Amino acid sequence: MTLRVDVHEQNSWTVLRISGELDLATSPVIRRRVHDAVAIGRHDVVLDLSAVRFCDSSGVGVLIASRRLMHSCRGRLRLILPAQGAPAGSHVNRVLAALGVRRLFDVFEDVTAATCDQAQPLSA
Repeated sequence: MTLRVDVHEQNSWTVLRISGELDLATSPVIRRRVHDAVAIGRHDVVLDLSAVRFCDSSGVGVLIASRRLMHSCRGRLRLILPAQGAPAGSHVNRVLAALGVRRLFDVFEDVTAATCDQAQPLSA
């Protein structure tokens, strides 16, 4: 499966809607898109992972690196992940939880919540 990344702006946020597989071959694309957003001064980034069907350690690595980058530029990174019980797309959520890194991220249920400054992240 190929990776698709759709980028749009919502409020002060750059939203990257990612679909497909996040693995060794495709994770550099996500890394580049996050770096591109920061390079043009966009320091609030949402990664919508609700349509990602597979994520390996390279994918997790790029998520952690993106978090580190956003922290270093005093930006914010938010993830959109399906609920634990969601039949489709819950793979990334399970992988992050199994590795013990899910708690590192501010996770929201949808773009509307993720781009609202008053919204609270979902619990880990």
